[in-house]
Amino acid sequence: MKRTTAKLAGITAAAVKKATGRDWADWVELLDAAGAKSWPHPEIALWLHKKHQIADWWCQMVTVGYEQAAGRRVKHQKTDGFEVSVSKTIAAPVANAFEAWRDAALREQWLPRTPLSVRKATPHKSIRIRWPDDTSVSVNFWPKGPLKCQVVPQHGKLPSAAAAEEMKAYWNTQLEALRVFLERKA
Repeated sequence: MKRTTAKLAGITAAAVKKATGRDWADWVELLDAAGAKSWPHPEIALWLHKKHQIADWWCQMVTVGYEQAAGRRVKHQKTDGFEVSVSKTIAAPVANAFEAWRDAALREQWLPRTPLSVRKATPHKSIRIRWPDDTSVSVNFWPKGPLKCQVVPQHGKLPSAAAAEEMKAYWNTQLEALRVFLERKA
């Protein structure tokens, strides 16, 4: 076991204990004793579900936390690369935010010179995008009242931790540009 912290997989020891009955140190000790260091991710999650009757989502979170503690996974790492997400609350209707992503002419005004492919769009809810480097971006839209919304892009299949950090900073900047664009129009 490489490290134990008060927070793994973005979840505090107190939160994991409240949900599962054990904190991170307990889970790491238990999984080490069971021999999980050599198990693949799905096997750890299945063992947690069968042996400890943990809900599916928590099985995944405990597995990711354990893999981080054991040095098998780093921040933002998923099984298919790295993934980051950011969010921004914007003083604009969710329909306007959705259109600013969906419509290429509008998108050019806040996300210039970025050729991308919209694979799927569910009006006012989500957009799935193939990014120019063949990574994927999922954007979710959450209404926060009639004149306010939250926009959450999640960028996945990134090749490295450095690329993930770079894209997290990029999306923070671009969401601010989107906020300025939409709030100026309102």
